[in-house]
Amino acid sequence: MENLDTIKKILATLIDDSKYEMTILANTAALLYEHLENINWVGFYIYRNEELQLGPFQGKVACTAIPLSKGVCGYCARNLKTILVENVQLFPGHIACDNASKSEICIPVFCHNTLYAVLDIDAPVVNRFEANKIKDYEELAQIIQKQLELIL
Repeated sequence: MENLDTIKKILATLIDDSKYEMTILANTAALLYEHLENINWVGFYIYRNEELQLGPFQGKVACTAIPLSKGVCGYCARNLKTILVENVQLFPGHIACDNASKSEICIPVFCHNTLYAVLDIDAPVVNRFEANKIKDYEELAQIIQKQLELIL
């Protein structure tokens, strides 16, 4: 299934009564991994101590810490905005945790107006993510934010 509107509705219901932040992140990663087409990794890097720390994810083993000065996730966190990279090989400073990844989208997740995490989604094909769908991915992050703000 690749209907982002349906995925947003499922996510809102799935995490609606979650009381623990790791439950929210883990179930979100599992849901996206199951329902997004043609991806090879999805998960969260949690912002702690001026760097990104690996959080719940689905996919191959991943980098455990990412400085804000490196990679697509670091760029997202540093600039506090979504970044879509059509071809990661052309992105300066790209961190290749999985050489199969060819394109990537990273969305900041906020909690109480502060960066909480980065939602990172990788695909094994170039140009996997469409620019006109960025708003939909950001709405996924807002659903997560809403629940996090209720419990944190």
